[in-house]
Amino acid sequence: VQLQASGGGLVQAGGSLRISCATSGRTFGTYATGWFRQAPGKEREFVAAFSRSGGSTYYADSVKGRFTISRDNAKITMYLQMSSLKPEDTAVYYCAAGRPITSEIRHARSYDYWGQGTQVTVSS
Repeated sequence: VQLQASGGGLVQAGGSLRISCATSGRTFGTYATGWFRQAPGKEREFVAAFSRSGGSTYYADSVKGRFTISRDNAKITMYLQMSSLKPEDTAVYYCAAGRPITSEIRHARSYDYWGQGTQVTVSS
């Protein structure tokens, strides 16, 4: 499984940004896929995820209502649309794939494959 995140950048608070994660092969339908982020000096934290089937989505409380996870099956690409960005959203964003049970879908340890990360910086 290959994952490549892209689209990060610098944006002002209140702005929007969409990041992408290009995947390989039959990632969708075989693995749950999600986004995590890690700010300097902090642990990697869950942001959003699709269930393996893609029929369910999950969000961290801190981004619910502001971020939207989506995917294009034909392009085998996953997206994270981020709106109303805040300085505290600044982090390296990683996409991941794995086979977590539903209760573990928010845990980074449940994911086996990781992209290289893309930096998102929100200025105040």
